[in-house]
Amino acid sequence: MSPSLKGALRRLRLGAASTAATLATTASRLSGRGAGGMIGGLVANAIDPTIMAKLGADRPAVLVTGTNGKSTTTRMLAAAVGSHYQVATNEGGDNMDAGIISALLAGKEASHLVLEVDELHVPAAADKLNPKALVLLNLTRDQLDRVGEINKIERALRGAVTAHPDMLVVANCDDVLMTSVAYDAPNVVWVSAGAGWIGDAISCPRTGGHIVHEGHDWWAMKQLPDGREFRRPTPTWTIADDGVVSPAGECPLELKLPGRANRGNATQAIAAAVEAFQIPLADAVTAAESVDDVAGRYSTVRLGEREIHLLLAKNPAGWQEALSMVDRSADGLVIAVNGQTADGEDLSWLWDVRFEDFGDLSVKASGQRGTDLDVRLTYADIDHEYLKDPLAAILACPAGRIEVLANYTAFRDLKNDLTKAQHKELEQHD
Repeated sequence: MSPSLKGALRRLRLGAASTAATLATTASRLSGRGAGGMIGGLVANAIDPTIMAKLGADRPAVLVTGTNGKSTTTRMLAAAVGSHYQVATNEGGDNMDAGIISALLAGKEASHLVLEVDELHVPAAADKLNPKALVLLNLTRDQLDRVGEINKIERALRGAVTAHPDMLVVANCDDVLMTSVAYDAPNVVWVSAGAGWIGDAISCPRTGGHIVHEGHDWWAMKQLPDGREFRRPTPTWTIADDGVVSPAGECPLELKLPGRANRGNATQAIAAAVEAFQIPLADAVTAAESVDDVAGRYSTVRLGEREIHLLLAKNPAGWQEALSMVDRSADGLVIAVNGQTADGEDLSWLWDVRFEDFGDLSVKASGQRGTDLDVRLTYADIDHEYLKDPLAAILACPAGRIEVLANYTAFRDLKNDLTKAQHKELEQHD
């Protein structure tokens, strides 16, 4: 077969895959089955398994990965890069192959790619997209029944870094496992983005030796096989209480998103924008400050006499951070837990979360696995009530401001239920 005929066939397959993906996405949206962020990519990849590489060819790409903060960091980084270039990004959070392909299809005209990628999908995505940069946030236990222990993920990510020596790596030096991933990278920018959860950072992933934590510093008691010390690198970018410290000095940072973890996310996003794409620091900071919502994860919904503040958490580290954001002066708190495949069916991590005293808050345990949570709160000596349906639990709280903390599918389903309830409320008033 001649090269010209092969090229024509490749273009034909790409066109057929793109058309089929568009039709599948449109059908999904019209039928109300979803936003179409996955189905289009699934269809396109089935028709043309090389479509990701074809769509990403010759476009500068940055991949963002980690257990927590991928969507937020990606949104901030996309805003920063988007201040100077046209960007394609998976802003809906669909971060496996199908979601990435859908984002590339939707952003065919974009010059730059900013993509969040599931940790286990990074090696394959990097091989197909040959990214200019990789942002490494954090690694903690998450969905053990799907991905296994985090040392497995650390090794996979380390392999991806080794396979792409020209790639800039923007890594959180406060996270022991991500530091291990990037430790031998020839082109690395170290960022002190914080590590609120260190329960999974007690041993060196390379030697098994004990990790000593002392203030901001940490080091391994056992040397690496080549005799080097494994210790926290010196960062060139640092999160500050009210700003970001860069190689050029400190500048203020006023985020709309709550929590110290989001300040760390912003610091890495800004560092990646400046270091990988030469976005001016002031522009990157302004872009990060402009982000006020990430797929509804910090949104407030009004329903009748209740103002409902939504927070998402998916694993011990995320839950601990989200719990610190709960307004103890609110009128009620609903904690909702499901155990579907997307959440991870193993909820043993609930026992690692330090559920604190919620003061006078009216606390409700809910969700498909609300009974697991009910037991956990009982052992934590938290006065609460169990109501399986999260919306019913919200309506059982006193009128006023209600804090809601939910894991992935519980959060998704509750958002849908709240939208329906709002529409019903409007119909009753008409």
